[in-house]
Amino acid sequence: MPRLILFNKPYDVLCQFHDDQGRKTLAEYVRVPHVYPAGRLDQDSEGLLLLTDLGWLQHRIADPDHKLPKTYWVQVEGTVPDEALQRLAKGVRLKDGMTKPASVAVISPPHIWPRDPPIRIRLRVPTTWLSITLVEGRNRQVRRMTAAVGCPTLRLIRWAVGQWDLGELQPGQWESSPVPDRNDAIGELT
Repeated sequence: MPRLILFNKPYDVLCQFHDDQGRKTLAEYVRVPHVYPAGRLDQDSEGLLLLTDLGWLQHRIADPDHKLPKTYWVQVEGTVPDEALQRLAKGVRLKDGMTKPASVAVISPPHIWPRDPPIRIRLRVPTTWLSITLVEGRNRQVRRMTAAVGCPTLRLIRWAVGQWDLGELQPGQWESSPVPDRNDAIGELT
């Protein structure tokens, strides 16, 4: 039976099932044979990771050509000026070129789990939570974008990928989701 798994990847876990250096991997949490990540999340990022045993679905979710939106909740250092929000939304010049326009909004601090270890907080410097939705997925893109506008990322949680979101999943928890029809998956996952 085909599988699609929604997993809340904890901080400091690699998006792979094996590691020669003894770091935490998906194998400690997802004991389902023959599923593989559809996309990646950095070791120091948290949140939604989709895993499947269907090659076509893995490709459809992970391939940037399909522009499947990914929404991140981002805690940044400082108060974010309107000009920085506009730059993030219009696109930011990074070393590997301009980013595509993004949907960006300041949000209230979400009701989420504490991170272990906690982020570093400076007593005299506020933090701000942003919701950023991208349709591309460059390496460490959100972190590089916020740094480019002077608001370094302190915590990064992927909340949603296309039609799927974390819901009530806590770090390390996963659940099965219905597998979309292959014909619908070509352009109807957003």
